[in-house]
Amino acid sequence: MNVVKVAIVGAGFSGMGAAIKLQQNGFEDFLIIDRGVDFGGTWRDNTYPGAACDVPSHLYSYSFELNPNWSRSFSKQAEIHAYINEVAAKYALARRTRFRTEVTHAEWDSAAGVWVIDVTHPDTGSAQVRAEILVGAIGPLCEPKLPDIEGIDSYRGQIFHSARWDHESDVTGKRVAVIGTGASAVQIIPELAPTVGHLDVYQRTAPWVLPRADRPYTAAEHWLFRNVPGAQRLSRSAIYWSHELVSFGLTYRPNALRPAQWAGALNIRRGISDPVKRAKVTPSFSVGCKRMLLSNTYYPALGRDNVDVVTDPIAKVTATGIVTRDGAHREVDAIVVATGFHVTDSPGFDHIVGREGKSLAQVWATDGMKAYKGAMVHGFPNMFLMIGPSTGLGHTSMVFMIESQLNYLVDYLRTVTSEQITRTEVRAERQRDYNERIQQTLGTSVWENGGCASWYKDSFGNITTLWPGFTFNFRRATRSFDLDAYDTARGSDRITIGATTA
Repeated sequence: MNVVKVAIVGAGFSGMGAAIKLQQNGFEDFLIIDRGVDFGGTWRDNTYPGAACDVPSHLYSYSFELNPNWSRSFSKQAEIHAYINEVAAKYALARRTRFRTEVTHAEWDSAAGVWVIDVTHPDTGSAQVRAEILVGAIGPLCEPKLPDIEGIDSYRGQIFHSARWDHESDVTGKRVAVIGTGASAVQIIPELAPTVGHLDVYQRTAPWVLPRADRPYTAAEHWLFRNVPGAQRLSRSAIYWSHELVSFGLTYRPNALRPAQWAGALNIRRGISDPVKRAKVTPSFSVGCKRMLLSNTYYPALGRDNVDVVTDPIAKVTATGIVTRDGAHREVDAIVVATGFHVTDSPGFDHIVGREGKSLAQVWATDGMKAYKGAMVHGFPNMFLMIGPSTGLGHTSMVFMIESQLNYLVDYLRTVTSEQITRTEVRAERQRDYNERIQQTLGTSVWENGGCASWYKDSFGNITTLWPGFTFNFRRATRSFDLDAYDTARGSDRITIGATTA
């Protein structure tokens, strides 16, 4: 059994960031748990062809670990993964990390005042970790979502999800189907189209795909970033503030996004000459209502003669292909499933059990995904979520939101340590009021009024995934830990947890 002060589940951007900030502020007694083989989270797992970030490189990195060596303005997966592992090595995080270790259950023990975490490792089997504080850093893009299609299990060809790409499968010259036209598909399709024999793209809803201002950095720019103090930080600030302008339109004035919609329409006209295909891929909702995607190669790929855009709904999958509701049967040698992730219904929510014996999934199923400042959930003492409910973004870098939450986490730890607090649980009324204010602000947003249906909304009709408005407001809200929002226990109830032991 391991006993630690803080258990961090997840070794991606948010889990690593938590570990680094804990170390920098003198909280050395922590353990990172991750089911993967190294650091990186989604950037470790998503290795599909064309995988890249849609946030500029200088902004999609830690503010305390700027990288002057980014090769281009929008980094690809391999470069981001390498950056993450370089940062992890600099801070020696591996010595406090258990890789290939999966959390199967985590439950709050009210009597002991600790989280009891069951884990399993393929070589060493089951074990248990006990921690005063649980930091959930699993991220929203970790559990691939497979489509619920009749007969999909009977398909005899190659089939794999974009997040679990089979690099042993060679689809060159073959008939391939891609199900989905979201962020991953927009990057995959231009890579596949020139190499496969024929490509069927199954589109349920056409996305808005805007031009991507991507280019390699010059040698002069690299010299500037490496040698001129403040040059890279100035570039990062300029990128940040230009992106914040977009949030004004997304949340408060959707009509301000019309220039972006015109750019998307022009992107379609430039990339596709066939009027029938153009009509198929032109969205029927306002830009920003669903995630805005970036690509200069997506529409030209769809415009190729060997690519068909199929908009008839899929009825079933057979042993050799896909049948649409109009009765057409298209035979394929391989199916790529690019249908996203379990964001609002992650299986991980089933494994976290609070003080009343209910899992996070059960609590959120009755009232929707809600947390206080995206971090604390009523009924789950001493649990701190990274990029939890209402922290997602549609316009800029999630790393900014992560670092904002890290400020809150560190001040939380300082507060409970100095005040000898053993248990913190956000008050129900503070959580309720916080989320009501968010929903009220979202009332004017494009996500509410843009004419689309998306996973941003839950079954109750609330937008539970996104932060409304400017990110600097979230940074302000998480600058310090507001103890008055919490019920606490102190003193003699304290369960002292020492250094990590075997």
